[in-house]
Amino acid sequence: MGRRPYSDDLRARVIMAVAGGCSRRAAGKRFAVSASSSIRWVELHEETGSVSPRQRGGNSRSPLEPHASWLLELVDQESDLTLAEIVERLWTDRGVRTTDSSVDRFFKRHGVTFKKNSARRRAGSARRGRGAARLESRSGGP
Repeated sequence: MGRRPYSDDLRARVIMAVAGGCSRRAAGKRFAVSASSSIRWVELHEETGSVSPRQRGGNSRSPLEPHASWLLELVDQESDLTLAEIVERLWTDRGVRTTDSSVDRFFKRHGVTFKKNSARRRAGSARRGRGAARLESRSGGP
């Protein structure tokens, strides 16, 4: 990901230096920021009257968003569906081709989690328990 925005205080000091007669590039050098940053900050201040950075990020461009209500209703009704099954249902019911990871990201954005429960518990480990070892020692086996 990208870096954090510079503080509003630093931006304000650069803008005040430029307003006081310093060139944009010289103000950038004086406050140890790039010339392009100081130029953009002054332009932003002239446009908006604020020193705060513009909003970062953007709208979701997920092709699943138009189908959000259908997807959320689907997992409400059938909570035991796997991601692969949801992908298949999207294709057969809605004609939307997507991937497991896209569906997973969609549900994370919407705060839907899939918790394991007793019905979907994972298979036990392949190793033997203590009882098996005791039986072998009594019978003289390996």
